Amino acid sequence: MSVEHNGGDPRRQSWAERFSWLRDEPEVVIAFLVAVGVAVYGLTDNVNQPVQEATLVVLALIASTLVRSRIRTGAVETELRRALTDSGEALHQVPERLAEVTELLERSRQAIDQMSVVSLLPGAQVRTELVAATQHTNTWIFKGGTGTFIRAFTLPECVENSRAARRQLQVQLEIIDPENDTACAVYARFRQSLVTGRADPWTADRVRKEAYATILAASWYRRHNDFLTVRVGLSSTMTTCRWDMSASRVIVTREDPTAPALVAYQGKLYYSWCETELNSSYAQSRRLPVENVLMVPLSDEPTVEEVRELFEVLGLSLDALDDSEVADVTRRALRPAEPYR
Repeated sequence: MSVEHNGGDPRRQSWAERFSWLRDEPEVVIAFLVAVGVAVYGLTDNVNQPVQEATLVVLALIASTLVRSRIRTGAVETELRRALTDSGEALHQVPERLAEVTELLERSRQAIDQMSVVSLLPGAQVRTELVAATQHTNTWIFKGGTGTFIRAFTLPECVENSRAARRQLQVQLEIIDPENDTACAVYARFRQSLVTGRADPWTADRVRKEAYATILAASWYRRHNDFLTVRVGLSSTMTTCRWDMSASRVIVTREDPTAPALVAYQGKLYYSWCETELNSSYAQSRRLPVENVLMVPLSDEPTVEEVRELFEVLGLSLDALDDSEVADVTRRALRPAEPYR
């Protein structure tokens, strides 16, 4: 078997390949042959006339070559202009195509965001997320058991932030009805069954005092802050979850402060679902006339008599509590222990 190797060596090219360009330029060949013929003929005598004629022929062939070259160049220029025009039109379409691609990417991002409607939050980060939720918000909606964290941190923090920013604040709370013995007993059994509930025993009486303390705290902050609007609803059923919703996010926690939580940000589908659920649940609760607290005195350190009078105007009675228990409710309301510390 033999293999030919003559593709890349110019020395092995045939004469036909070397002079193949002459097929595209016949005028050059004719002019060359005429010039050679005239040169040979010029060696004889009386060649003036033929030489002149041959010169004209050569010039004519040269002119023909120039014309053909010009025509070819013109065709190339026309094709080049057409290509440049097409390229210019394509470049003009680039911004539009880029805008379409950008819009498509944005829609894809929004679709992905909506797919991840809720995020899981480790227990150690719950307090940090709750702190962030109190920033720059003018609303707070809570639904849960007795509202310990609300009166220990959320309510005073939101009030202070709103005071500093000179903005209105609306707070809506829904907690267990302290006058519903069944709900208090069921919630006490639930809390006592938790790990966090065994160190500090939960009873129906404690549930009742914790709920009274939250009502007192909400009333006290409303009485001392004109920019604050408070709504309190009492539920006849207990819930194992707690919802804290600000203008930026909703955080769903359990009674165990070390347990993971769920968080969804404003604009997500789950956020709007929670907002509808919380408002619907509040509408079914027993609502207290919190604005009536403006009609009774309530000092910075409320006395037992002031607290009893306050609950009377709210439509609740503390007759089942002696003065020491009322003082304990006041302590829980204004100096509570924060569960996330």
